[in-house]
Amino acid sequence: MIVPVKKLRPNACLPTYGSPGAAGADLYACLEEPLTIAPGETAWVPTGLAMEIPEGYVGLVCARSGLACRRGLAPANKVGVIDSDYRGECTVVLRNESGQSQTLSPGERIAQMLLVPVAQAAFEETLELSDTRRGAGGFGSTGQ
Repeated sequence: MIVPVKKLRPNACLPTYGSPGAAGADLYACLEEPLTIAPGETAWVPTGLAMEIPEGYVGLVCARSGLACRRGLAPANKVGVIDSDYRGECTVVLRNESGQSQTLSPGERIAQMLLVPVAQAAFEETLELSDTRRGAGGFGSTGQ
């Protein structure tokens, strides 16, 4: 699969895979200077890229485990969605959940994007739903 990517700034880095088996492609901070995010603060971090996600797919922007677990920086919305018809800049909104300020460097890997097939459904109102063993059991109901 080829994903056309437009650099919006000359210092933007194309997404890369860290290993042959990596599911997510790393996204990089397109910054002119280091960016410090205070504890509890949220910052919009540009990638400097616009993409043409293929129709029938979505780009899911997820945390990089090292950045999230070691430094407390993860997407504020938990998983970002890049729709196939979006052509604007892909930004990553990072929230600092650590107890200390965290500084991002220009070109640092800030998130990973997974390309995932999606289907759109037609939603139809009904008066009854089929029965299942679980039924209406909600949060934690399958762990009993």
